[in-house]
Amino acid sequence: MSRLFLLISILFISPITIFAQDIPTDFLSADFHKSRRDAVRKMMPENSVAVLFANAVRNRANDVDYVYHQDPDFYYLTGYNEPNAVLLLFSEEQNTESDKAYNEIIFVQERDQKAEQWNGKRLGIEGAKSKLGFDVAYNGSEFYKLDINLLSFNKILFFDFENDFRDTRDTADLYDLIMNFKDKVDYPSDYNAEKQELYTMIKSTDIANSANVAQRLGRYLKNDERLKEDVLLTGYVNANDDDLRKEFKGKIELELDASNLNSVIISEIMRTLRETKTEEEMVLLKKAVEISCVGQIEVMKAMHPNMSETEIQGVHEYVYKKYGAEYEGYPSIVGGGNNGCILHYIENNKTKVGDDLVLMDLGAEYHGYTADVTRTIPANGKFSPEQKQIYDIVYKAQEAGIKASVIGAPFQAPGKAASAIVTQGLMGLGIISKAEEARTYFPHGTSHYLGLDVHDKGTYGPFKANTVVTVEPGIYIPEGSDCDKKWWGIAVRIEDDILITEKGPVNLSAMAPRTTQAIEAMMKKTSPLDNFELPKL
Repeated sequence: MSRLFLLISILFISPITIFAQDIPTDFLSADFHKSRRDAVRKMMPENSVAVLFANAVRNRANDVDYVYHQDPDFYYLTGYNEPNAVLLLFSEEQNTESDKAYNEIIFVQERDQKAEQWNGKRLGIEGAKSKLGFDVAYNGSEFYKLDINLLSFNKILFFDFENDFRDTRDTADLYDLIMNFKDKVDYPSDYNAEKQELYTMIKSTDIANSANVAQRLGRYLKNDERLKEDVLLTGYVNANDDDLRKEFKGKIELELDASNLNSVIISEIMRTLRETKTEEEMVLLKKAVEISCVGQIEVMKAMHPNMSETEIQGVHEYVYKKYGAEYEGYPSIVGGGNNGCILHYIENNKTKVGDDLVLMDLGAEYHGYTADVTRTIPANGKFSPEQKQIYDIVYKAQEAGIKASVIGAPFQAPGKAASAIVTQGLMGLGIISKAEEARTYFPHGTSHYLGLDVHDKGTYGPFKANTVVTVEPGIYIPEGSDCDKKWWGIAVRIEDDILITEKGPVNLSAMAPRTTQAIEAMMKKTSPLDNFELPKL
């Protein structure tokens, strides 16, 4: 067990923490991460400090943890790929007793020979300076004695805590770092990040538009008892005229200004920055997409009716590892037949896919950036007439959605274009009789941002250049649906990763066949796995 644990740790820890040969060299540069920190600083309010924490270590069972994955925002700003760390960014330069100015501090895991023997080398203070480019770095154990008065800043920017971290015997673990932070900033026990977000929404809304916002807020209050108990929110929502609403707005503004704790501003900053990708990011994101496409192609060539969903998943993920992708960007979805009608089906335990369509929604994560590519193919290599009719509607809808993905278009434009095609197609086949019934068979949105997260951060405003989104219409007709039985169990989703550019949308995942003709042609090709047989157990 100890040897295997050590091997896994070495394989998955960031290469900058290992002093060995033959490791990847195409990670994001220290200059990239520094440029992102500088960009955050430019967007921070005057006299403010941003405090960001590394991701928690998640327990799998007993004394076994899941393979560690860094918080994407923390990685974006630091390049640090270890737990138990905290980053401080200052809007203006700070001075020390030696008059050496600084505008950022990182606290990292301390080097520990015994711990590193089990779990791999740690970067430590010197590594944070030499590899990541920080001028000021300390061990996490020194955070509690930080002599900076955080309460002296006009705003303390932070992401609120999810309480999914454990207190270990390590006195400088994430639990202790967060508890020390809470002590330093007088963190109230009843702090409610969602309430602050709604307060901020009210503060930024003109009275002329307050009625619409009040209606929207009412839906939040209806589903959250804690928010419903807030007298300022309920007063604003229930106010029956602009003057009364203006009065509540003034009280809300005073409430916001009374505290320097703010969990809204840093979220807005990170959404804005991560929405558009730099050239350096695009190199890695394109690599992740291309790896995912090769996985789809190889499965098309290897597919046969006797394959299990798990085996299909395994072929995809083997391709990912062959190209050096560290993870899957999200749990792999392989649904044969009716299983494809479950949008986030991850059991993947059907033993034979038979003559069904197989919906395969998978994405490789390469150096932090994840793809999201879906193809739906016939397990026997040939679409039936009914399967082809449904597939062609989805393909046509996707083409319309991609065409609508242009600079300046509303984020909802691809979805509206795709939905119109799906609705028309379902009515043409007699599966629905009213347009509003289409939502039964196409129940999800069509696009989301893509990057360090599979559902990446963004503003959801009009499309901007250098943004990457998915376009993924689908039709799902589960068994027992209110239509002819010949359609039952057919599920089709086609998903591609689209780069928004000045010259129009670019399909980054176009190399994976999408049309019925191209898929059937690919499935006729020889696979390296055709003669791969394992002994029966």
